[in-house]
Amino acid sequence: MSQTGQSASNAAAEVVSAVAKHRIAVLSGKGGVGKTSLAVNLATCLAATQARVGLLDADITGPNVAHMLGVRKPPRVVDGQFVPQLAHGVHVVSIASLVPPEAAVIWRGPLRSRAVSQLLEETAWGPLEYLVVDLPPGTGDEVLTVGQRVKPQVAVVVTTPQQVAMGDARRAIDMARKMDVPWIGLVENMSGITCPHCGEPIALFGAGTTAAEARRLGVHDLGAVPLDPLVARSSDAGTPLVVSHPGNPAAVALRSIAELVAEYRLEPA
Repeated sequence: MSQTGQSASNAAAEVVSAVAKHRIAVLSGKGGVGKTSLAVNLATCLAATQARVGLLDADITGPNVAHMLGVRKPPRVVDGQFVPQLAHGVHVVSIASLVPPEAAVIWRGPLRSRAVSQLLEETAWGPLEYLVVDLPPGTGDEVLTVGQRVKPQVAVVVTTPQQVAMGDARRAIDMARKMDVPWIGLVENMSGITCPHCGEPIALFGAGTTAAEARRLGVHDLGAVPLDPLVARSSDAGTPLVVSHPGNPAAVALRSIAELVAEYRLEPA
């Protein structure tokens, strides 16, 4: 990065730091592991503590945050800035609110990065206790932009138990370290289901790999979230599971993850 570009990133990071006391990036090495669902429920849990929480959807080509929170209208613009929309106590900004529902966003990396920067810096967030950023899968331009401009203190890496997903999660953890994120946690999503007939757990994608891998990699083990069809149904309906079914085992696990994240300390695992 050029000296001018680095200076711009540093200046942007100072602005975001002034807005948000705690900055949390939710990422994954691959798609389809439930990263956005976790980000939405995490932000909702944090907002339930009466904290002011912002949620930025940084997945420009596949934005789903707005739908999962029931946000269907475009945001207001006041004095040239977007006004976040409030849903379930969370202040939400997503490009999905600015483009037609079925329109494909066919942009190269630099344009996607610019869009993330604009959503981040041209939004009237107000003072936030937490800013949660839902990143696209992988380790591409948007992830790098958020690392430079948000300077997250926490990275929550989401995976499923399969080895192919775990391999991609390792890359996401490596990128978080290269972005100098001081506190990294690993979540095992879709960890298994309970048989409705016998009540025994069924490990559909394997079991016991994520906790051991977190220890091996020296990151925090944030626990496991069971696979439950209610998670998808609640997301489709625009209500996070922790709101629609707070006693559900997956919702209990999600609240536990939020509590661990809220208690982070700025030192390595």
